[in-house]
Amino acid sequence: MKQNVALIGSGFSSLAAASYLAKAGYSVTIFEKNNTVGGRARQLKKEGFTFDIGPTWYWMPDVFERFFSDFNRKPSDYYELIKLAPAYSVYFGDNDYITIEDTLEKICVAFEAEEKGSSQQLKKFIAKAQSNYNIAIKDLVYRPGVSPLELITPVTIKKIGQFFSTISKEVRREFKNPRLVAILEFPVLFLGAKPSNTPAFYSFMNYADFGLGTFHPKNGMYSVINGMKALAESLGVIIKTNQNVTAINIDNEQATSIVVNGATVSADIILSGADYHHTETLLPKQYRQYSEAYWDRKIFAPSSLLFYVGFDKKIENVEHHTLFFDVDFDAHAYTIYDEPSWPENPLFYASFPSKTDESAAPRGKEAAIFLIPLAPGIEDTEAIRETYFEKIITRFEKLTNQPVRNFVIFKESFCIKDFVEAYNSYKGNAYGLANTLMQTAFLRPKIKSKKVKNLYFTGQLSVPGPGVPPSLISGKLAASLIEKHHS
Repeated sequence: MKQNVALIGSGFSSLAAASYLAKAGYSVTIFEKNNTVGGRARQLKKEGFTFDIGPTWYWMPDVFERFFSDFNRKPSDYYELIKLAPAYSVYFGDNDYITIEDTLEKICVAFEAEEKGSSQQLKKFIAKAQSNYNIAIKDLVYRPGVSPLELITPVTIKKIGQFFSTISKEVRREFKNPRLVAILEFPVLFLGAKPSNTPAFYSFMNYADFGLGTFHPKNGMYSVINGMKALAESLGVIIKTNQNVTAINIDNEQATSIVVNGATVSADIILSGADYHHTETLLPKQYRQYSEAYWDRKIFAPSSLLFYVGFDKKIENVEHHTLFFDVDFDAHAYTIYDEPSWPENPLFYASFPSKTDESAAPRGKEAAIFLIPLAPGIEDTEAIRETYFEKIITRFEKLTNQPVRNFVIFKESFCIKDFVEAYNSYKGNAYGLANTLMQTAFLRPKIKSKKVKNLYFTGQLSVPGPGVPPSLISGKLAASLIEKHHS
């Protein structure tokens, strides 16, 4: 008889794990607390506008291809990808920006225009980043984080120094221009830590950026979720929404059932793609692997203040993705990682999906998403949100040289309180646990519970880490461990 798996949550890692487990012959049911699938990758639809509430960057297309190919499918069976050209632009001052194009050759031209001779350094830097990418994304990240030995291969031994140096040091060794440094340090922010706290080996993110490029799935990132949902259901996965899991029951040190909307549901195996810390609070205290003090000591990736704005006109002088680095990066980073507080002058990011995708906004209008990275766990009120909208919109108008404030049809916000309420997110973090040296691979919270039989975890607080591609991989790792212990 098929073993049945109760899967908590329906984000990228859960949908991936569900498909792998169903393919391997398990009977899988997903229990999602919200009314739509996707976890943090949900959608907001309002007055003809469509916004991705969660992730907006599609990087590492090869990871998505590898996922779908495991089921003899392709991403194009489910959604259409558009390569962004340019990928994004970065503002450093009024009407002063650098545009990152869609090929390394074009990016070299932009670097050369900024600093003579820098394109040669860039080619060398990206070649090293590509080598790291090939080792990390094609091999290392597909290991389950069970043992330190997973990281030791003939190839990684040669790169051992890169685990003990940092992105910040490596970039600054090659580049002196602060604007180019900022652009090269930007991709590791997806890993959730400061460049000065991220191992140099993670420069593979620069290859993802400059080497592979930035894409937009037509109709938004949610079309990827819809594709993964369709795949899972075609394999027999049952998905139930509006299902709030409030307890995991243990009998004889074995997970036997979950409590969903007050009813007990038995399962042979329980896999949680929900927030790891939250999932452990569903267990009796003696069965939790990690104490509150453990979680409190960890370096978390940032939370965010997000605004979803409908504009009654087209916005000029911006790309689909636009970064605003016109203020001191270190001062903002200090308020995220060192002294959790609201930044005086925040860096921010803006996305205008309707620049690429006409489905995102009515004709002649613009959909905009603004994001300010923040420390998790700080105070979050409507008044503070409003203050920060004013701060960034004032700067936005000045930097891009256009009036926009009076063209706002509506705006919705999403911040720390919402991350807690919608996703049971620890301290309202947005991106999980940062990838620092001491939080890499086997040093992250384990996929397989050490205290409870038949209980597993997947997602951005476990292995391999934050981001959408790592979440797909996390689902595969969790499913593989379950197969290993239960086949």
